[in-house]
Amino acid sequence: QVQLVESGGGWVQAGGSLRLSCEASGPTFSSYSVGWFRQAPGKEREFVVAISNTGSRRYSSNSVKVRFTISRDNAKNTVYLQINSLKPEDTAVYYCAADPGVTVTSDPSYWGQGTQVTVSS
Repeated sequence: QVQLVESGGGWVQAGGSLRLSCEASGPTFSSYSVGWFRQAPGKEREFVVAISNTGSRRYSSNSVKVRFTISRDNAKNTVYLQINSLKPEDTAVYYCAADPGVTVTSDPSYWGQGTQVTVSS
């Protein structure tokens, strides 16, 4: 059982950077894989990037893997998403989600409330 809270979203100009944080509460955070998803207005939620419970493996969609970097600090119960060279099409609500084990599924067990990222041109 974990609770997730995202932060770090906001309004930025194209080409800028953001670092999103996902803070978790619970004693077994290190046993959960964590992923970031996003949902733009009028579109379905999509997978962005994920990290295994140990942090040794990372997964991402081909469209974002150059600009998006996920990391985790289990001592702080936090997963980060560094986004560089932001584009207007990155505008979306970003959610972190967690599953027990090494891999985040397409329907994770636990979700945060989301944080809005808006990229202007």
